[in-house]
Amino acid sequence: MASNRLACRECHAVAEPDEDTCPICGSTSLTEDWSGFVIIAHPDESQIAEEMEVTEPGKYALKVR
Repeated sequence: MASNRLACRECHAVAEPDEDTCPICGSTSLTEDWSGFVIIAHPDESQIAEEMEVTEPGKYALKVR
């Protein structure tokens, strides 16, 4: 369930609740306070990825508090 997952405050990547670090940038600054969810498969072809400054494929939160 997405509501139990954590989001990175640095890059907005979504991590599983049992992870201690961000799967994309390695940051330990994770939070449960996030909303919106997007999966980016091809960041080099995605306007959303460009807007979010995402360079790696993965799951991302749209808003992280």
